[in-house]
Amino acid sequence: MSGPRVNSFFLGNSSGVNFSVILSPGDKETGKFEVADCTGSKRAGDWNLDVTPGMNTSKVTVSLTRNLELCLPNATDCCPSPLCVLETLQVLACRGSVRLAQLLIHAEIFANSSFAGNVSENATIIPNQAFQPLGSCPCNLTAGACDVRCCCDLECTPDLKQLFDGLCFTGVFGGDVNPPFDQLCSSQSMEYTPEWFPFLCVQSSLDNTPFLGYFYHGSTSTPKVPAFTVPLQTSPARLFTGYRRGDPIMTEENEYFTIPQQSLAGQCVGNAPVEYLQDFDVKCLTSLESYKEGLPHHVRINTGTADFIQQKVTYRIINDRSKFITESENLHPAKALCQNVTFAEHYTFICKDKNIEQVNVTVFLGSLCDGEILTQRFTAEFWSLKSTNGEELLENPGYQVGKTVRAANINASDPLGTLNIWQPAGRGLCASATYTPVLFGVDSYSGCILEVGINEDCSLLRGNVTEKLNSLIQATHIGKRDNSSYSDPDDWVEIRRVDPFNSDTNVSTGNLKGFCPDIPANLNIHIMFAEVGAVQGIPQQQILAVQISYSTVLWQFQCGLSCGNNLSFLPITASVQFIKVPAQPPVRKTRYHRIYVEFDCNQNDVCLQQLFYPLTRFYTGEPYSQCLAKGLLLAFLVLLAVIMSSPWFSKLWNR
Repeated sequence: MSGPRVNSFFLGNSSGVNFSVILSPGDKETGKFEVADCTGSKRAGDWNLDVTPGMNTSKVTVSLTRNLELCLPNATDCCPSPLCVLETLQVLACRGSVRLAQLLIHAEIFANSSFAGNVSENATIIPNQAFQPLGSCPCNLTAGACDVRCCCDLECTPDLKQLFDGLCFTGVFGGDVNPPFDQLCSSQSMEYTPEWFPFLCVQSSLDNTPFLGYFYHGSTSTPKVPAFTVPLQTSPARLFTGYRRGDPIMTEENEYFTIPQQSLAGQCVGNAPVEYLQDFDVKCLTSLESYKEGLPHHVRINTGTADFIQQKVTYRIINDRSKFITESENLHPAKALCQNVTFAEHYTFICKDKNIEQVNVTVFLGSLCDGEILTQRFTAEFWSLKSTNGEELLENPGYQVGKTVRAANINASDPLGTLNIWQPAGRGLCASATYTPVLFGVDSYSGCILEVGINEDCSLLRGNVTEKLNSLIQATHIGKRDNSSYSDPDDWVEIRRVDPFNSDTNVSTGNLKGFCPDIPANLNIHIMFAEVGAVQGIPQQQILAVQISYSTVLWQFQCGLSCGNNLSFLPITASVQFIKVPAQPPVRKTRYHRIYVEFDCNQNDVCLQQLFYPLTRFYTGEPYSQCLAKGLLLAFLVLLAVIMSSPWFSKLWNR
């Protein structure tokens, strides 16, 4: 050790173990140390021994109590020489008279020194790093002392190096700051030398290596490709013909109407434009220090025909802040700085055709204090002017990716249904898990953990798991379209359910505990959809069928060291898969197409029918006149070859 304190650890139960420290001067002739007995104490000379017990590990600390300052004239309690302490200690762990563990410590501690001379104003000259490393011994971390396993440390004497002989640091950290690289012709460090190595190796000195030396950089040129940037439209055009789906909503000042929304990276953007007919529901985290007010509510909005309407704002006060405040760091909220801020904003756009007729805004206000984290919520919905019960705009009847799948309980007093998946929180237990709606076109996979005891009845367990899974689907039908009406049964498709197991069959496991087969732990939701048309160029997608099935697993209680009355965990999952099918059945291939498919030019790279394609008008690679001339020349050469290969031509040639 080279410092006044060193830590070690005793592994095992320290109950009844006596720790002691003993000074052990070695024999000057042989250099051997006497084996100490268990009669020592926790103090020896200027050394103290402290033990911090733990469960299965105890921390043992040996510390020096003397002063390490250099002696001034006529001073005591100090170090007379720079090498202040040079001693050998033994730390013993005994139970009674039996020695359990022994630690040998060689202490070589130098006195603390401070610079008392004049400071030179000359700047330190750093050598050229291309040819000379800044530190030739990176493992030399302690000034004036020997670093263990650092064989390049000049402060390590040969006697000290014998303590860690054969354990020196290797590589650059151990002092080999300029090793030969593998591509060097004289290098033999490659384990598997390729066959081409003698011909393609590098002949160079070690002054020019990947670790050290200059390299040829070559000339650089500025690329002429324009930067990947999209110019912002600082002055959008004024609308007179109405909005289309996806168009940004404009204000009276001919600027974008913005509401905080989430970006692709998941972060909230405060000045995100609102797109026409695009609903959203986002949550943003903020604190009192980073809180910023959004767009003022007195801003008038362009209806789409160069007319402007004023927002109708309703303010409400949030009394229960538990749904919005997710974290509190201040222990004394009475003394904290608080401010009334916006907790949530709900925008409702009443539309007719391509125009906005009315904008209703509900603002929820609350008190936010310093040190609290606020979860703000911003929602936007587009309603039809003819709608009286909050149904969405009828202009876009089909589903869009990311929209909530509509569910209903047909022939019930309350037809509103839900189709959800789990959104686990905390430990991921089913008891504390919340729900999130299924989004169209988004395949999902979620689950939670159910706590099960060893004495759990298998029938009750199956019923409990089935009840947990069925709680996700509180509906009998799914809407074919995004604007399906509750009063029209033809707008809905029935959910086809496949039971997890036959309830009439009694699965018996005998007297086995903690073992249950056929547990319906996986819920599979398959939704088939198809494209049925387009509105304003946007494909409209419709749900054709929905099937719900269960996958069973074999549950077995997992024991640790002992089963006892502990609880085991059973993971249950729910998956949603969207399957796209053709809107109409594909045309069946005739026997002719199945047999002669190899002659189809659209399915084969080589096609006999396209042999003379360059001579037709459909070929545009060259001018038609050149293609015709080349074709005639090729035909003449072929005809000439045929004539010259005939027998009568050879007879005529011989004459």
